[in-house]
Formats: sequence, structure tokens, C-alpha cells
Amino acid sequence: MVRILIVEDEKPISDLIKMSLGDAGYECFCAYDGEQAADMIEANHFDLAILDIMLPKINGYDLLEYIQPYDIPVIFLTAKSDVTDKVKGLKLGAEDYLTKPFEIVELLARVETVLRRYDKNKQFIELFDIKIDTLSRVVTKSGKTVNLTAKEYDLLLLFINNKNIALFRSNISMKVWGEDFVGESRTIDLHVQRMRQKLGLKDKIVAVYKVGYRLEV
Repeated sequence: MVRILIVEDEKPISDLIKMSLGDAGYECFCAYDGEQAADMIEANHFDLAILDIMLPKINGYDLLEYIQPYDIPVIFLTAKSDVTDKVKGLKLGAEDYLTKPFEIVELLARVETVLRRYDKNKQFIELFDIKIDTLSRVVTKSGKTVNLTAKEYDLLLLFINNKNIALFRSNISMKVWGEDFVGESRTIDLHVQRMRQKLGLKDKIVAVYKVGYRLEV
């Protein structure tokens, strides 16, 4: 599920966006100031951030620059409607800029467009000395191709998309094997162990007691 961070200090607006995007199938999380948003981004994976500009503690422009290394696309949603503000936001790296008041249907359309455009551009994913070509499903480590099975490849992407998050075995089985998975947890363990061994990630993908696994970055 696509994870979206909503950074908006006006709770009624934040709640409206969260409810509307949730109804559209997105998993939404809310922060009410720039500092809280930065902390959440450090600790979690997000596929998109919707930022207000006039935020307490850290404004939207500074927050955008702070989160850019995390490779998260940003849509500005703000009352600042002046053209110079729009230009500044886009030049800083925002994918889109929407002014208040706004229609929810337009926000939904812009979210879909940004995610679609971003996914198309995101052919290559790099982590440590590992590079993934998501179109050809080719994985290399230090420039050498690593042969992963289909499940090992899906596991790798799942961990990368959820860095520093403890994943329950039940979630792993559903995401990688599907809802009809009837195997044992040992099956998951074996696939994780083989994938870790092939990619040298034994110290990075760690077991979490009574939970599952976590990719530590």
C-alpha cells in the first residue's frame, strides 16, 4: 500500500485529506509541524509527502530540502498562491503545487499523477553496494549480477521500501506470497536467509524477536 505523509498544521484540513486519501486506498500519516514531520521521515518509509509551507518550527521550504536525500516526491498544498511562491517551491524540487482552497478530486488526481510519474522515473534503486533495475528485475552487487529467485527479489524490494520498519511475518507472507499463502513461517525464514546470504545483508536485515525482520539503514 502507498504510504503518504500529510504535513498540515490545521487539523480539520489534515483530517479531511487523510480521510479522502484513505478512502482512495492510500495509507496516510499526519504531522502537524515541520519538526514532527522530519522525525517521522527519519523513522519510516513514505512514498509521497503533502506539505503545507507555513508550518510551525520548520517551514515547508526548509522541510523539502531536508527530506530530499530520502527520495520522497513532494506536493505543496498551501494558501501561498503567489506565482513567486509556486516557482520557488517547484525550483526547490517539489513535484507539484496546489493552492488552498482546493477540491479533493483535484488533489487525488495530482497525487495519482505524481506517483505514476515518479514510478516511471524510478527505474533504478540503489542501497549500499546493491543496484536494482526494476524494469528488467536485474540485481547487481558491486557491479556483479546476483541471481535472485522471484520471491527473493520481491523480498528485497519489500525491505527496501520499508527501511527501518519491523515487518511481521504475516505482512511479509501477504505482500510476497499473497493472501492465499498456506506455508509455514520457516518458508519465509529460508527465503530471507538465502537472500541475505546472496547480497551480504546478514548484518543489515535483522530478525526481530516474535515479530519478523527489519532492514536497518
